[in-house]
Amino acid sequence: MLFDFWMKNQVIVLVLFVAGCAGSGRLSYDSPNEAYTKGLEHYEAGRYSRAAQYFNGVSEFGRAHEWAPDAQLYLARSHRQNRDYILAASEYTRFTELFRADPRVPDAEFERAMTFFERSPQIELDQTSTRRGIEVFNLYIQRYSSHDSVDVAIQRVGELRQKLADKQFHAARLYERRGLYQAAALSYELVFDKYPDTPLADDALLGAMRSYIEFSAQSITQRQPERLQKAIDNYQRLVDLFPESELIDVASELNEQAEQDLNALIDNDAAL
Repeated sequence: MLFDFWMKNQVIVLVLFVAGCAGSGRLSYDSPNEAYTKGLEHYEAGRYSRAAQYFNGVSEFGRAHEWAPDAQLYLARSHRQNRDYILAASEYTRFTELFRADPRVPDAEFERAMTFFERSPQIELDQTSTRRGIEVFNLYIQRYSSHDSVDVAIQRVGELRQKLADKQFHAARLYERRGLYQAAALSYELVFDKYPDTPLADDALLGAMRSYIEFSAQSITQRQPERLQKAIDNYQRLVDLFPESELIDVASELNEQAEQDLNALIDNDAAL
């Protein structure tokens, strides 16, 4: 008897709990002002998913009322805070397209660019978001050169470019370790050619020197001189562009080796 009574109470509690959850899951607002106000309360409390639902509800009343721009911008920000970066980028774009005269458009453009920065993955993964981030930041810098966040945008572009340089340099090192010296040399040169302003530029030239010397050693005699010459050319670029580099001493030793090997080949040709 007591057990039956206890079970009935448990069922009642469960039903009330489920009903309460269902009730709390419904959105309730009668005007765009009310939907926006509730959304802002949730946003400031850190409940970004719930906030996004209310901000999205503001659009049900159209786009011409006074709360529409704020709701659209905070909808984008809610998704960004929730790390839904793809949705956030889309909503930022919608804000800039719908409310082009709004003075916060530059802020929205910058925040949109930041969603690509925040989506940029580790170097082992595909870097589409990294490249897109560079494009969007550069567009923002061109359009709003005097905006408050330009300095931050320039810094973020540098960080994203460094990531791309790291990825290319990592690929070059893998080729070198596997004895694929031609691919390594070309990949190292690509690091320097595309990212000469990054800290890896002098390392890349040194890597190209090493790889061309090894590639020459693998080559038939007729092709060795041109590959040794490329090692020497990269040394010249290194000393011309980075005279204070800590790698100069190592590079000088490699250059001396390349020149000796090249001179020996020239002497052998002359003796024939």
